[in-house]
Amino acid sequence: MTLPDTAVDPAGADRTFQVDLRGLVDLLSHHLYSSPRVYLRELMQNAVDALTARRGLEPAAPVDAFGIRLYADGSVVRVEDDGVGLTEADVHTFLATIGRSSKRAEMVAEQRGDFIGQFGIGLLSCFLVADEIHVLSRSAGIPDAPAVEWRGRGDGSYTVRTLPASARPRPGTTVTLTPRADAGEWTRPEQVHVLARHFGSLLRHPVTFDDGTGGRGASINPEPAPWARTYPTPGARSRALSAYGEEAFGFTPLDTIELDLPAVGLKGIACVLPDTVPAGRRHGHRVHVKGMLLSEQAEEILPEWAFFVRCVVDAESLRPTASRESLYEDDTLAAVRDALAERLRAWIARAAASDPDLLARFLQAHHLAVKSLAVHDDEILRMLLPWLPFETTDGHSTLDEFARTHRTVLVTSSVEEFRQVAAIASAAGLGVVNGGYTYDRELVHRLPEIRPEVSVADLDPATLTAHLDPVDRETELAAAAYLALARDALAVFDCDVALRTFQPASAPALLVDSREARHERTRSQLAREQEGGLWGDILGALRQEAPRAQLILNQLNPLVRAAVAIDEPELARTSAEALYGQAAMLSRRPLRPSESSLINRSFLDLLAHALRKDS
Repeated sequence: MTLPDTAVDPAGADRTFQVDLRGLVDLLSHHLYSSPRVYLRELMQNAVDALTARRGLEPAAPVDAFGIRLYADGSVVRVEDDGVGLTEADVHTFLATIGRSSKRAEMVAEQRGDFIGQFGIGLLSCFLVADEIHVLSRSAGIPDAPAVEWRGRGDGSYTVRTLPASARPRPGTTVTLTPRADAGEWTRPEQVHVLARHFGSLLRHPVTFDDGTGGRGASINPEPAPWARTYPTPGARSRALSAYGEEAFGFTPLDTIELDLPAVGLKGIACVLPDTVPAGRRHGHRVHVKGMLLSEQAEEILPEWAFFVRCVVDAESLRPTASRESLYEDDTLAAVRDALAERLRAWIARAAASDPDLLARFLQAHHLAVKSLAVHDDEILRMLLPWLPFETTDGHSTLDEFARTHRTVLVTSSVEEFRQVAAIASAAGLGVVNGGYTYDRELVHRLPEIRPEVSVADLDPATLTAHLDPVDRETELAAAAYLALARDALAVFDCDVALRTFQPASAPALLVDSREARHERTRSQLAREQEGGLWGDILGALRQEAPRAQLILNQLNPLVRAAVAIDEPELARTSAEALYGQAAMLSRRPLRPSESSLINRSFLDLLAHALRKDS
């Protein structure tokens, strides 16, 4: 609606902004609202607000005395309510003014704290699907009030007429849209019915829909929210809530958690997902405000760690954003988020205390979510750390089970280090936990807080090698020549070579090398390459004796016993390179280009030697 300039226009006088309605509607459609479908929600919100105000005037009226009726037959869309209605002054205040403040408007706004939305800019959403909006209203606050007709058009013009009370026999408001041809996707009768159910299924006022075929209007919200109903038994209630969650989200919940925050008038359910979800993946939640659906993707209602549930909630005091499609981030929302997080913690605690089967199924699917919570929540840590699964040298096990066997628990800093040592450590009787996964190393180090009799330490290569048995002196002397050739061949990888005996005998060699050691060797190598320059001086000042990797050959393995007996120098070097390459691959860490080249070359050299021998 375009506002006129002020009457006088002396130099420097104030002017009134000119509002281009078409441009404003285009702004709404592209930047405020997610879809034209919101037009129906805006109309229903205005109707609900009008009913709320009418209820304030007539609090003794029966519950079903006032309602909302929707009509769509393909040619028109109509929303009719039995609400408080509008006077001519209200029409000018709420329908014909955009952005203008007045004492009356401010006073009315203060009185609308119990309302979902506001007249005015919300009604403009109807221009997303229609070029003309027709409003016929009669006030319930004034006896024998006349009817008021308002017609707004997409070009920014409007008309207002006062009509006899007989033009609308009952107080309330009727809004009629004549859809544009390109808006059929959103205004077909079946689509209007779907949208009405989508937005208004939890509204507290009766809402019906009529498609113009002559049948009785279908109820949009025939039953209250499932958490507001009474059930004969707790089991029946649980099944009903689970069925509602399945209908809302498309999966059968592992369990449902009732949510009730009286301080903000919030009720609803959280549905525990039955399957694992990627860490950090946040799901949208269905948030209703006073029964009207606000958003299906309200991530902000729960903390990030609660990605194992999806919620449906209905609240009284949460504040919508301007588009009324998400929640305004304020202190109330922060308090609600904290309170709902506490409800989820309490559910986990109850499952741990009274339903071990449910807890086991929950942890099997969502142990990563619980681990992320336990890192920052001491109560959850004490309660669930012993039950969380970890990868260990005894297989996948809970820390409680693992600590019964191993009073000293060693933890690796990466997955690849665990892969290197798992088989050898297990055979040596060492208890090692894979600390390379998210949160695992930090949590394992906190185990003594719950089990004081258990000690935890990082796995050091020296700890592992100390548990490998040395070979006898004669065997060591017999293999000395081979070991010298092997060390020379692998010097390019900063790798030492040693001969030991360890289980399992099927493992020919173990490559002991840490990520930190590789980083230190890379830095030392860079320093050598930059020798003499400024960068070389800086790195040289930081240089320390670079730790070396160690290839430990297993004397119990037949292949190793055959290799150390080789008396041909080149073949001995090739066999050492092959053993190193195999051990590097078994460690499952990324291979450097030089290591990949070594593996290919040693294989071809061994093949060529075998062919020469056969010929």
